[in-house]
Amino acid sequence: MQPVYHRSLILSLCVILLTACGGESAGPAAPAATAPTPIAQTFKWKMVTTWPPNFPIFQEGVERFANELREMSGGRLDIQVFAGGELVPALQSFDAVSQGTVQMGHGAAYYWAGKIPAAQFFTAVPFGMNAQGMNAWFYGGGGNELWAELYEPYGLVPLPMGNTGVQMGGWFNKKIESVSDLQGLKMRIPGLGGKVLAKAGGTPVLLAGGEIYTALERGTIDATEWVGPYHDERLGLYRAAKYYYYPGWHEPGTALELIINAEAWASLPADLQLMVKTAARGTSLWMFAEFESQNLKALETLKNQYNVEVLRFPPDVLQEMKRLARETLDEEAAKNEQFNEVYQAYQTFRANNDAWNAISESAYADALAQ
Repeated sequence: MQPVYHRSLILSLCVILLTACGGESAGPAAPAATAPTPIAQTFKWKMVTTWPPNFPIFQEGVERFANELREMSGGRLDIQVFAGGELVPALQSFDAVSQGTVQMGHGAAYYWAGKIPAAQFFTAVPFGMNAQGMNAWFYGGGGNELWAELYEPYGLVPLPMGNTGVQMGGWFNKKIESVSDLQGLKMRIPGLGGKVLAKAGGTPVLLAGGEIYTALERGTIDATEWVGPYHDERLGLYRAAKYYYYPGWHEPGTALELIINAEAWASLPADLQLMVKTAARGTSLWMFAEFESQNLKALETLKNQYNVEVLRFPPDVLQEMKRLARETLDEEAAKNEQFNEVYQAYQTFRANNDAWNAISESAYADALAQ
């Protein structure tokens, strides 16, 4: 045991130390200093489209895309959408995004064929791949990478955002029973499809959507393609032409595009870039599903309510148009090295896709038909 005085001395020292440290009179310890929480950067962007205001599925899908991004990002990416003509003319959206006047645009790549002939492959090719094949090429076959390379000199980042599926062949004021019926036919049809029609002896005419009905009704044109039953009914084309042909050989799977100014894209943090890509993919799925679900209902209305004659192009007409389509593509490739490069990549992927399709989708369709 320790002597008593030793214990007393130790106790006294403890009291002195506690008093020096503040003892019970000291308040709670001050919290450790922390760095202020950084304020997340917000981006307010403008987006222009090539579509009229309130255009179903097309403009509607773009508005949906912007709303979803606003919600996903908690308001960090706020995109104001302008329809064609509201901020810039519809077909100047490519330039507006390229020059940085706005940060985003939505349209179809074949609208820029005058600047970039090869861009047409990223919308639709006559007798080319359907929506399923196009998506496979974009996301799994190198199509997106080729597209990005094509647009890089223009300061643009392209992404797929929407697909109409197989379109209708068009509205005609006379029956098409042979290739000779295309001779002298004035038809509103854009892009490569128009070049193919010209080879068949027709006259392709370029018209904005708002001018089509009047031109067809007045006989300025003899025929027109537009989109599919849902949009064709809304435009009232059944009142201006009697015969409605299928399939849409000229646009078998029309892809739509989102274009982003490259500098603006680089300014986005990685998580917002991922949100844009995710929202674009989601919008593509929604748009394609809407086209597929609405077209059949509208076609039934056209047939049963408006007595429209829905006719299939004769086999010999389709066969000749397919031959002319190959000829057109070969000629365009011979004139433009960049066009040829994309054409070869497209054809290589398509050959593989067709081989698989022969024992998958096509074989299943044949089985159902038996």
